[in-house]
Amino acid sequence: MNIPNAKASGTFSIGGDLTVHRLGFGAMRITGNGVWGEPKDREEAKRVLKRLPDLGVNLIDTADAYGPEVSENLIAEALHPYPSGMLIATKGGFTRQGPNKWTVVGRPEYLRQCVEMSLRRLKLERIDLWQLHRIDPAVPVEDQIGELKKMQKEGKIRHIGLSEVSVKDIEQAVKTAKIVSVQNKYNIADRTHEDVLQYCEKHSLGFIPWFPMEAGKLNRPGSALEQAAKSHNASTAQLAVAWLLHHSPVMLPIPGTSSVKHLEENVAAAEIKLSDMEWQTMEKGIAKSASA
Repeated sequence: MNIPNAKASGTFSIGGDLTVHRLGFGAMRITGNGVWGEPKDREEAKRVLKRLPDLGVNLIDTADAYGPEVSENLIAEALHPYPSGMLIATKGGFTRQGPNKWTVVGRPEYLRQCVEMSLRRLKLERIDLWQLHRIDPAVPVEDQIGELKKMQKEGKIRHIGLSEVSVKDIEQAVKTAKIVSVQNKYNIADRTHEDVLQYCEKHSLGFIPWFPMEAGKLNRPGSALEQAAKSHNASTAQLAVAWLLHHSPVMLPIPGTSSVKHLEENVAAAEIKLSDMEWQTMEKGIAKSASA
């Protein structure tokens, strides 16, 4: 049996000095319903995490709000001491009030608490990539990024990233500190942030698409995505991830799952190769379906 490996996705250097395989793992799904509480099968969630190094996955994306705390705690429990080269990226700036409830808080003192607590839960002395989960509109951007820059100088954070931002937001943030990555919703069916992706390509920022496998009506029987998937003996989810990897060299997809079987299927997407003509035909078909 051929074991899939994320090495097939190629590499990207986050911040110019942290090289990872482009296909990573999103650790939101190793929590309960509504991203709240413990996962349904805690032992399986730990098996998923322990399987990552075997599959060449060395980028894990999480957040203090996943659970809250559950995802970070499980990562440390399953993988600490971390394998050499494993990058744990986390986020902060959201408070939780219950399942599927999220409130932005970007006050400097709260962001500092987020970093300190993530360091403790993940059992790290420094977080290699810490991302502001959302920019708080009630707090000046320079105050939020400025606090992160302070913690960067203190050695608590190596690199700073942003999440769900516009080009204007990034341009405002870089006036205060260096930004190395952006995490926005993006997939083959929703390319709203194409301008942000282009900015990231121009400035060598990593682009981490969340919800990478949303297919919606494009996943229906007979869709362009399904037809292409069948012709390449792949699932629509695998093809959606493969398309992301093909679409941009700065793309770092992080499909998530709480199942080892699904994890292996996701990683296998790194090995799917289509010709430029086949990708173009599929994109045209999907664009046509989306506008129908």
